[in-house]
Amino acid sequence: MRHRKIRGKLNRTSEHRLALMRSLASALIREERIRTTHPKAMYLRRFVEPLVTLAKDGSLHARRLAFAKIGKKDIVHKLFEEIGPRVGDRPGGYVRVTKDGPRAGDGALMAYIEFVDEAPAQDGPRLTLEQQVKKRRHERRKARTAAKA
Repeated sequence: MRHRKIRGKLNRTSEHRLALMRSLASALIREERIRTTHPKAMYLRRFVEPLVTLAKDGSLHARRLAFAKIGKKDIVHKLFEEIGPRVGDRPGGYVRVTKDGPRAGDGALMAYIEFVDEAPAQDGPRLTLEQQVKKRRHERRKARTAAKA
């Protein structure tokens, strides 16, 4: 019976799903904001939030549990040293999923996933989504004109 089985399978085997979640979680913790498809972002949220709860605890046992889930020492270190203390007393809801438009290639609904308590910017304010798109277009045009010359 399939009763109460909420999570989707993302058309992947369980090993592939786990590898995908580890990769996306590592990217999210490293970059603190990533763009992916909406179903992957929703699945990733349920994977990352317990890790942040472990990071709030900060014990050696919690660190080992997080390492067992992620498998990368530098990512676990950043999770426990930067992200865990930053969320403080927040009782949950550490990540936010924001829908973006459809992807140009296949029309898949895209989304941004980011931590709610963002790190203070070292080199200025964070760019909005529109500013990021504009900057990306500008960089692509610049690269194309440089390649032609």
